[in-house]
Amino acid sequence: MINLHQRYNHYLHSHIKHDRVNESVISYGWTDNGKELTGYYVLTENYKLFYNIEGQFQYMEGWSSG
Repeated sequence: MINLHQRYNHYLHSHIKHDRVNESVISYGWTDNGKELTGYYVLTENYKLFYNIEGQFQYMEGWSSG
């Protein structure tokens, strides 16, 4: 299983930008279908990026904190 902390923690509170959208990472976490983990998400300044359980990019949505 992918270790999200190892993969994304160094993005938090740093100047490092996410490759796909060139924005700071705000948060990350797992997604599920109610029974099992199906993947994970990465929240940036303006987008929520979704990946499957193998770590392959699936899609992204616009996101706003306000």
